[in-house]
Amino acid sequence: MPSVCFYFQVHQPFRLKHYPFFNIRYDHSYFDQEKNGGILRKVAKKCYLPTNQTMLRLIDRYQGRFRISYSITGVAIEQMQEYCPEAFESFRELAKTGCVEFLGETYYHSLAGVYDEAEFQLQVKKHADLMEHCFGQKPTVFRNTELIYDDRIGEMVAKMGYKAMIAEGADDILGWRSPNFVYNSTNPAMRLLLKNYRLSDDIAFRFSNQGWQEFPLTAPKFANWVHKISGNGEVLNLFMDYETFGEHQWESTGIFEFLDHLPGEIFKHPDWDFLTPSQVVERYNPAATINFGRTVSWADIDRDLTAWQGNQMQKSALKSAFDLGHEVRSRNNPTALDLWRRLLTSDHFYYMCTKWMADGDVHAYFSPYNSPYEAFINYMNVLTDFRQSVLNLKPSKEARA
Repeated sequence: MPSVCFYFQVHQPFRLKHYPFFNIRYDHSYFDQEKNGGILRKVAKKCYLPTNQTMLRLIDRYQGRFRISYSITGVAIEQMQEYCPEAFESFRELAKTGCVEFLGETYYHSLAGVYDEAEFQLQVKKHADLMEHCFGQKPTVFRNTELIYDDRIGEMVAKMGYKAMIAEGADDILGWRSPNFVYNSTNPAMRLLLKNYRLSDDIAFRFSNQGWQEFPLTAPKFANWVHKISGNGEVLNLFMDYETFGEHQWESTGIFEFLDHLPGEIFKHPDWDFLTPSQVVERYNPAATINFGRTVSWADIDRDLTAWQGNQMQKSALKSAFDLGHEVRSRNNPTALDLWRRLLTSDHFYYMCTKWMADGDVHAYFSPYNSPYEAFINYMNVLTDFRQSVLNLKPSKEARA
């Protein structure tokens, strides 16, 4: 019996306020509370609240046969609790159904898995504790920031006790193989679930594209594509941003009607069902072991790390931020530690990306800045103040140069 595995990322960063050079040493408040609150409430109104209502209705309609999963970052939960408690409670209502799985994440949606193993482990544990506190679930399946994965990261996650991890089904990694099976990682104790990016992106990116040859995408059409996998796969991993529903694809596109009808169309084929990631791992044996010889993400056409470290500005900012890790953690100052970790959130570096064409358009869409250079200068001004005023460290050689 083949299965659909629906997974959604829920994340909102703490965006920085406008922070000119002359604020350094005088202003230690870095985040734009008004903007963050406004964006969170807007996204909750357009996406979280109506989509969660739809998910609850589908779970009830199909008497628990419809199942989904989320990874919700700690910084997103903090903002929901502060700016829109109703949204947070709606996720708690989903948790009560027993049909929703909450996955492990990095609490601050950071690149710590790439740069700082000690920090990575601390953030993962902090996030797992939050999931248990908020939703009564201890995560057993892990999803790294932006689906960033390679064999080294997989080994770290396996040693932390996770039984499975989800990752991008990149063509050069899969080769002739299909993403529609469970795989072993290089550590035999941990399984891999790989995103079927073609069918996922049909919903997440192409749904409202009137120039797409398959437009309009209807639930029966999509279900027909799904059913064609029968006999050639065991699990269809549909992984996407939760903001797909109502925010990236507006309500006027018909995205909510599509979601409301899709499970019924899938269930018309009696062999198909919906499972959460941990259920997928329990049901299906791995088809083979798969190696990730390079670091993969689900971002941009390249599906690598260039969304965050593709230019010298990004590399410099990342190095400057992560170089402070040992110093910040040794201070035993929870306020400073939280400030620093908020500055590690991947979005800050994403805004500095200088790519062109379609990838560049996506980066610009999400960025609150007028240019990548403005994002870099603003971030480095904040980091300089944090280093000199909060940590009371002398300017680095790079800063003096």
